[in-house]
Amino acid sequence: MRQLIALAPILFFGACTTKEEAAKTDGTIVTTVAMIADITRQIAGDNQEIINLIGEGIDPHMHQPSKSEIDKIQKAGLVLYHGLFFEGKMASVLKSRADKGNPISAVAEGLDVQLIGSETPDPHLWMDVSIWSKVAKKIGDELAAYDLENSEQYQKQRENYQQKLNDLHTYALMVIQTIPEKQRVLVTAHDAFSYLGRAYGIEVRGVQGISTVSEAGTKAINELVDYLIEKKIPSIFIESSVPEKSVRAVIEGAAEKGHIVKVGGELFSDAMGPAGTYQGTYIGMMDHNFTTIVNALGGNAPEGGFQNKLQD
Repeated sequence: MRQLIALAPILFFGACTTKEEAAKTDGTIVTTVAMIADITRQIAGDNQEIINLIGEGIDPHMHQPSKSEIDKIQKAGLVLYHGLFFEGKMASVLKSRADKGNPISAVAEGLDVQLIGSETPDPHLWMDVSIWSKVAKKIGDELAAYDLENSEQYQKQRENYQQKLNDLHTYALMVIQTIPEKQRVLVTAHDAFSYLGRAYGIEVRGVQGISTVSEAGTKAINELVDYLIEKKIPSIFIESSVPEKSVRAVIEGAAEKGHIVKVGGELFSDAMGPAGTYQGTYIGMMDHNFTTIVNALGGNAPEGGFQNKLQD
């Protein structure tokens, strides 16, 4: 029997609930973060109203749910959230919904430990496109169970979307290999990119840890400065949803020791780009990340990315 990642029991409640069972709700599907919302929209199409709570530039680790967001969670026909403690300050709200028996699903939980490589819950699974494709399948299954009338359509659209994810995964493997081997080191504001590093063969360092709740201390910053100098790393990356303070401290610390480090670009970590843009989709978000990283570290990726949409 395969070993499964331990679930957070206070947060998980399997959905697989039909519209009829959710008749006392307003029928909307609520998602907590944009990466989940985008997949849900890709699979559901026009059949469902999707409401996402945590949008662009907002750190889910730190987000405090408003009364309006709490009401949306409690009234929704189905709630799809990430889990693995990613939505830290929403925990009590999600628990309350589960305790009431309302349909809710932690779509990133329950994956095989052999797939993710650790029993320690690092929530940033979407950084490995092949793992996020597994999450897409789970979302498709939840939608199909919730809306049996359209289940066949959902499964077909999920399969089509997973093929696009496979193409993106292949693109990332190809372009990251163009980075000179000694320069395959990704340094970012916080440790959100470990799955990306493992999947695509690049060493990853973060100024802060997995969560952004605690700021990086002086010791951690100085150790990273010494590492940058030792490895002669030319670039460090900021993140759209994380303050730049700690990254700027590393750059200044390196400069004081005679090593110039530039900002290689802004990456999307815990949030996607602006709604309505290519980077405001999961595929666009990751295409932007892969292409930006490769070109900043001396590799060769097309400026328009794998779909030639990054310049739109």
